[in-house]
Amino acid sequence: MILIREPISFAELWDKRRVDMGDIMKIVVDIKRNIIGADEEMHADIETHLLENGSAQQNLWGANLLHTEQGYEIEFTSFINIRPGQGNRSMEIELADVRRQVENLIRKRVV
Repeated sequence: MILIREPISFAELWDKRRVDMGDIMKIVVDIKRNIIGADEEMHADIETHLLENGSAQQNLWGANLLHTEQGYEIEFTSFINIRPGQGNRSMEIELADVRRQVENLIRKRVV
């Protein structure tokens, strides 16, 4: 797993990956600690690592970075996002405030 605490270029992040999933890199964003875990086959694997290292479940949200000719696009979809207790009943991050926080942190860290 790659832990992103400081800004990194998408090209450098992409070159560091060890899990080849085609044009997709799975990530999990901790919106409280402002960190991103990346590069595992499943979001749950990244989530587990972050939980074991101080993150709280309610702050972890899954997404994907899709490699494009222009860089990357964000897909806000993961099984770990299904959280009826937090008001998110879908794999997609439906909560506007959470989605905005996730996107802002990704754009801040992956440049």
